[in-house]
Amino acid sequence: MKARELIKLLNEGALEKYSALYSDINVAKERIIDAINAFTSTYGTDRDICVLSVPGRSEIIGNHTDHNHGKVMAGAINRDILSVVSKNDDGVIRFRSEGFSEDRINLGDVGNPSSFKKFTSRALVAGMAHAFISAGHTVGGYDAYSCSEVLKGSGLSSSAAFEVMIGNIINHLYNDGKVDNAEIAKYAQYSENVYFGKPCGLMDQMACAVGGFVYIDFEDNKNPVVESVNFSLADAGYSLCIVNTGGNHANLNDDYASVPKEMKEVAAHFGRDVLRGLTEEDIVKAAPSLRESVGDRAILRALHFVRENDRVAKAKDALKNADINAFYGIILDSGRSSFQYLQNVYTTINVSEQGLSLALALTDGFLAGKGCAFRVHGGGFAGTIQVFVKNELLADYVAMMDSVFGKGAAMPLNIRPAGAIKLF
Repeated sequence: MKARELIKLLNEGALEKYSALYSDINVAKERIIDAINAFTSTYGTDRDICVLSVPGRSEIIGNHTDHNHGKVMAGAINRDILSVVSKNDDGVIRFRSEGFSEDRINLGDVGNPSSFKKFTSRALVAGMAHAFISAGHTVGGYDAYSCSEVLKGSGLSSSAAFEVMIGNIINHLYNDGKVDNAEIAKYAQYSENVYFGKPCGLMDQMACAVGGFVYIDFEDNKNPVVESVNFSLADAGYSLCIVNTGGNHANLNDDYASVPKEMKEVAAHFGRDVLRGLTEEDIVKAAPSLRESVGDRAILRALHFVRENDRVAKAKDALKNADINAFYGIILDSGRSSFQYLQNVYTTINVSEQGLSLALALTDGFLAGKGCAFRVHGGGFAGTIQVFVKNELLADYVAMMDSVFGKGAAMPLNIRPAGAIKLF
């Protein structure tokens, strides 16, 4: 479809069929039109184009469990990356993101990870192309312009959404959309691990790709069990709100690394690589010797893992049974465990900065006894908290949190039912 034809369809209301994906259809329509115009000004007006969308994600429950082959539940959110794309016949990928210079990759070069600088978008684009080629799928050149509402540093997994978008483009341009989104998520993990240079898990990519609420069991890490959970937060009268406390992430690498390290030290005591498969009884029986070999915090973090795994399964069942009260009780228990036992709410490097602790305390004071739930979001130590808040309380809650952490700190969201898709 040509750009002018697609813009005409948009102005005639074609986006209405995707109302479940966007909180404001008119704003989304203008975003898409702006992206189409940016594409044509960069790559030409007389091109056959298509528009693709990939959401960001929120970790719902399963705090620091995936790296020890645990269980998690995540949700796609109604903020997305949009890409306007068109095939080319010169074997080159040209990808320009709004506000950034163009990445240009020759498909003949993508087989060698060392040809691409680590921690760059070029590496991710190349890694996704190579993953598709290695799996026997068709890959070709394309030109793309992208814009994103999934902002870096928001805790909503902008990098995973970007990786999945590259796979989404290749899937629809060259494979008729036949590659399963869960497979695309695995390719995205490969790209980030091997080409980008970050040893990430699979939760973020899977949530962005699959959409909705998604439960993932990583017991078999190479072939995780993935289950979509059919539940509408909006229909239940709630919103998901992510609050960015604006904390400084500098010098926190050791904090993040200490969590899987200490959990795996406990596992090693039992001759295991990861904690999955151990029970609380196993850990308690070994506590005297573990205190000497790995220390008390490692034991506490191991206990968090075992209990959190159990909570994830219970949270999934609560949503499947539409038992919202049970679900929120489990979320609150998860938050308390992260604070007390996992200990990833603030860093001991700078104890005077405790934005997450403050955000949780303010939220507790505002929402206590009102049928809402909250917890630390993602890796922790700095960054964001997650709040499930009744819609009638949302505006006042957002205003209160913005007054403390700055305008726009509180981001009202909802769970988006679709993952990586081609629009229209």
